[in-house]
Amino acid sequence: MTDSTSGQTTATERRPGKRERLVAAATQLLHQQGIERTTLADIANAADVPPGNVYYYFKTKDDVIAAVIEAHAQQIRTTLAFIDAHHRSPKSRLKAFVREFTAQSEIVAQHGCPLGSLCSELGKRVNQSDLAAAELMRLPIEWAQQQFRSLGRRDAHDLALDLLAAYEGSALLANTLADPTVLSRAARRLNHWIDTL
Repeated sequence: MTDSTSGQTTATERRPGKRERLVAAATQLLHQQGIERTTLADIANAADVPPGNVYYYFKTKDDVIAAVIEAHAQQIRTTLAFIDAHHRSPKSRLKAFVREFTAQSEIVAQHGCPLGSLCSELGKRVNQSDLAAAELMRLPIEWAQQQFRSLGRRDAHDLALDLLAAYEGSALLANTLADPTVLSRAARRLNHWIDTL
């Protein structure tokens, strides 16, 4: 926010710190370019941080990836908490969750699902021993399971898996076909499915 009398930036809108800028840049670049094609220099450049400063915050690329995973996990928690706070019934919460799927359909059609793509890439790495990325799938599955359980469904876990699989599969197809409408059509089918439960 700019103070109109002085043209100065106010305290409420300060530029994020270097670490925050590096994590934000890494999040975007890992989604757009993938893990292997993204270098620490790319991240520093996108964050407008001198390349040497990256090592003050992150010793290795794996440290950056861990920070990106945590940023994604925090965003998921924030989104789910927002849905919980603004929707009263399990069905309306599930439908709000489905709306989140389609909110970035253009980006998903270009680069794939940010979470699914990252988890898939990390799963293929030879030295991948850290299972932190699995949390990115566990969080929404466990949340959806609670919603289905609140609807009295004994098969809540299976339904939660079906919901996330439907989205991730649709995201893969939207990306492969470069067609964002794949996600909007999937969202309509999922909403109808939720209504029938």
